[in-house]
Formats: sequence, structure tokens, C-alpha cells
Amino acid sequence: MTVRVRFAPSPTGMFHVGGARSALQNWIYAKQQGGVFVLRVEDTDAARNKPEWTEGILSALDWIGISRGSYEGPYFQSENAGEHRAAAARLYESGRAYYCDCTREDVQARTGSQYQGYDGYHRDRGLGPGPGHALRFRTPDEGTTVVVDLIRGEPTFENKLIEDFVIARGDGSPVFLLANVVDDMTMGITHVIRAEEHLPNTPKQQLLWDALGVKPPVWAHVPVVVNEKRQKLSKRRDKVALEAYREEGYLAGAMRNYLMLLGWAPSGDREIVPWSVIEDEFRLEEVNPSPAFFDEKKLRAFNGEYIRALPVAEFIDACQPWLTGTGTIAPPPWQPEEYDAEAFAAVAPLAQTRLAVLSEIVPNVDFLFLASPLIDEAAWTKTMKDGSAELLDDAVAAFEALESWDAESLKSTLEAVGAERGLKLGKTQAPVRVAVTGRTVGLPLFESLEVLGRERTLARMRAARLRLV
Repeated sequence: MTVRVRFAPSPTGMFHVGGARSALQNWIYAKQQGGVFVLRVEDTDAARNKPEWTEGILSALDWIGISRGSYEGPYFQSENAGEHRAAAARLYESGRAYYCDCTREDVQARTGSQYQGYDGYHRDRGLGPGPGHALRFRTPDEGTTVVVDLIRGEPTFENKLIEDFVIARGDGSPVFLLANVVDDMTMGITHVIRAEEHLPNTPKQQLLWDALGVKPPVWAHVPVVVNEKRQKLSKRRDKVALEAYREEGYLAGAMRNYLMLLGWAPSGDREIVPWSVIEDEFRLEEVNPSPAFFDEKKLRAFNGEYIRALPVAEFIDACQPWLTGTGTIAPPPWQPEEYDAEAFAAVAPLAQTRLAVLSEIVPNVDFLFLASPLIDEAAWTKTMKDGSAELLDDAVAAFEALESWDAESLKSTLEAVGAERGLKLGKTQAPVRVAVTGRTVGLPLFESLEVLGRERTLARMRAARLRLV
């Protein structure tokens, strides 16, 4: 039997990091088993679906390494509507489903509770199809439904506690539960690896598989992804869009590595490992069923490690979208003609050690490309105190006299200027840094001044001195 797994997202918004985690787990499992990964876009919610969301799914999968052409699909659930309706008809004709025209208010009036499920009122009343008549599955009165799950063992559900659930609406359109089952049957899916939130629906779906005469797939429900308050990640509350992380400057390798650690870990005392190791060591049955904490601080640390591990040439290439404003990245604060690739290459090794995400490259190097620095007013107020004007005067004079404009000469010269005033280098260089870069922190100062050049450095120091008059 060829293993066939599927990833079935809905194109109703940005691509959720939890969905990306499930996609990767399906992808690796299929690869390990010599199987097939199927992409099925569940697009039946016409009111919320947008073509750009579908393209976003494909693009996001490309980014994390599940590239177009390497999987089967994408298929679209809406294209299988005829099979959904045919399955609903078979269930009705076989007596495994019946029609019901009860409203929610009708059920509440009979049961006296808004919390109790459907009471089976139309089970044996022989109501036929018609406008407003929903089709309900006839759940067995007795026995249990056992879900054999590779991660969670054998969760067991009493059938009497499962209400006769709707499988087709009053207009005849099948609901998600049935459509999902029929699609998996049609596509020959053997293993369903999906988020824990779907587990409550699984006994209902397994009953549908049985009623349609097909052996259910192997189930595996991976843990829910939660925030620092141990709440399920929410699009309304949390930063969950994979696209947002990509545009902020997270590397695909770092994101992929981190996502795979949400509920699983490689061997040994290590977390940052090559993708080949993850592909080799990942075992679905070893996934921890407990909720998995999505820790953005940890992800940032991961990403910083990945950035520092890049060859410098690759780091330079990776930064280009933020330096040039290409793709969906916002343009930087300088004009295209002001960008100096050679100057950036000179400071790139210095910047590479300081970034957690690639977008941070802009405030680190903007002083190189702007006609004048963007002054952080809080930094200016904190740094430019009594004595700063005179210190800048002395520093300008000393720098003007330099024969060699290099980092070592600049450092030793400014040290000497500070020593005459009884200041250590840190105190001496602070006004110079703010005058030249606009900030109190950034790349190593003297290497920055070397790349910026004598003329521009001195011009900025003089402009700062005039502001202190």
C-alpha cells in the first residue's frame, strides 16, 4: 500500500504557522514512507475564499520547502461537489441518514435547554427531502467508536453521546464533515495527520467512513499550538501568519527547524539541526500530545543563529529585499540611487553578527545611504550634554589631521582626545556615534566611519556641533 497523506488548508486568510507545522509533518512522513503528499484546497466557503489566499498558501509552502511540482495537486474541494452529494444520497438510501426540518429553537423548546444536542425527533418520522430539510446521520444507539491514533493511543467515544449530526444542509449542500471524508476517500488518503482541534470530529468522520463501506485512514492528531498564556494561537490575538514572519526577515530554514520542534525533538541535547537530520529522525509516534508553546523569543534566537551561520555572500543576498524594497517588502528610507552595494558589502560581516531578523538590517546601515542621519531625539538628548560640543570640536580637528582614514587610526585618535579630558573611550565615542549615525547603538563605530569616509563623517560631526550652539 502506498502511503498517501494530505494537507487541506482553507483559503480564508493568511497562512497559519500551525498549518505550516502540520504541512511539514505530513511532508516528512510521506517522504519517509516513500509515499505521496497531496495538497487539497478546501474552498467551499465561497463567501470567505479569495484567489490571493490560495496563491498565498502555495507561496508559503514554496518558502518552507514544499515546492510546487513536488506534490500531487492542488486539488480544490469545490470540484468534488458531485461526489459529496452522491455520498449523501447513498447514506440516505441505505437508511444511515434521515431528513429533519427542526430549527434550533424547535430543539430547545422540546429539550428545555440550549446546550443539549439534537434529540432525534425526526429519526423515524419518514420526512423526505425538500427545501429546508437537513440531512442527519443516524448515529448508532449503542457501542463505542474507537479512534486508533498514532499520537494519542485509542481515544474511545460512546456513540450514545454523539448526536445525529448534520451531513447536508437544508439547501442540499454537504457540510465539512462529509465533504472531508468523501474527498479523502476519493483521493485514496491512507493517513490523516492534522491538528488536535479536529479530534472531536474524528469519531463522527470514522462513523461516516464505516457507513460508506470504506476502511478509515490511520489517524494522527498533532498537539495544538499555544501562546505564552497557553491559549490556542488565534489570528485575532496572536502573530500567526507565516507571511508576516517571512516579511520580517525570518529565514525559511530557521522557521522550518523551529516549527518541527513544536511537539517533537531530535536526538541528543540539541535543537538547531540540519534539515536532513530532521527528515531522518522525525517519528510521528514520538510527537508529544501536550500543547506546544510557540515562543517567538526562542524563534528569534533560532533565526539569529541561522543568520550568523550564512556565508557572507549569502547573507548579503538575503538582505537585498530590505535594502532595495523588492517584492512585498516596504522600501527603505533611502532612494534607490543612494544605495551603495560596495559599502554594504564592507559592513555586512559586522551587521551579520547583530541581527535577529533580516529587517533589522535597515536601521543598522541607514546612516551609510542617507544624505544625513536619522537622529533619534531621545538618544541625542541623553548623549549631547555639557562638554559634547567641545569634544566634537577636538575630535573633528584630530580626525582632519589623520593621514590614514582607517578604523585603527580613528580609534586611537579618539582615545587620545578622550584621554586629554579624562574620559574613557565609551564616553568619548558616544557623541561621535550619535552625530554620525543618529543612534547610540549600532555597528562598530570606527569600522563604520572608515566605510562612510572622511568627508561625510566630518560633515556630520560639524553639523552636530552647529546644532549644539
